[in-house]
Amino acid sequence: MINYNGNFIDQSSTDLINRGFLFGDCVFDTLKIVNNNILFWEEHYLRLMSSIRVLRMEIPDKFTPDFLEKEILKTNSQIDINFSGRVRLSVFRSGGGLYSPESSDPSYVIQSKKSNDLLFENFEKPYKVDLYKDYFIQPNLLSNLKTNNKVLNVIGSIYASENELDNCILLNDNKDVTEFLNGNIFTVNGSNISTPPLSSGCLNGVMRKKIIELVNASPGLELNETKISPFELISSNEIWLTNSICGIIAISDYRNKKFSNTQAKHLIELINMKIKNI
Repeated sequence: MINYNGNFIDQSSTDLINRGFLFGDCVFDTLKIVNNNILFWEEHYLRLMSSIRVLRMEIPDKFTPDFLEKEILKTNSQIDINFSGRVRLSVFRSGGGLYSPESSDPSYVIQSKKSNDLLFENFEKPYKVDLYKDYFIQPNLLSNLKTNNKVLNVIGSIYASENELDNCILLNDNKDVTEFLNGNIFTVNGSNISTPPLSSGCLNGVMRKKIIELVNASPGLELNETKISPFELISSNEIWLTNSICGIIAISDYRNKKFSNTQAKHLIELINMKIKNI
């Protein structure tokens, strides 16, 4: 029996109390959809399957790229036959048990939200950030995954709101720069573009991967996956927040310094060209 906000529900008749809710035994992916096309679906799918394996769930034979893509588009069609927006695809371990699960079979939930934003925006608005130092990310493989354990990101977001910040930069246990609350971080110094390595504990972001590919393919630019100390942020020309929904957000203010967005605008144009050619 479950008491949910004063209402009694028979536990056998609901999946409300699932392992994703109880133990964070869940991974998810956030997808941008443009005119019924899932952007970078292959990369998202491979990351999701890799994450499921890390959590030691069994991957059913039916969990092919085509099957999950059809399920996503079928869900979106309930909203609009030419859907654009964002989708959260969550996969949690089925069955009961306590810390030791009774099953390794996965279940999935697809949540769709319509949006009119098709291309990535050249973000010109002020965007102020600072460090969040109350808690730190552990630099290990589990931190690279998008799991339901996002308490640090939640309280970090509350801290940002309380301090009139648009976002916060997270550090790992070694006090190295790791990522933003909701995306990866890149710094720009002239033609050198840097981002923390996965060994820092940062999210293995799909947009992070696409930007690395674009920079490596761009003459005159150099990409480095390297440790970044908080002291190096001030000396950067640009700081970027990147994720699959926003693309690239160029940070305007960190501490008392203003930052430019020249390289960010160039990369956004390249990404948008790829979207137009889909």
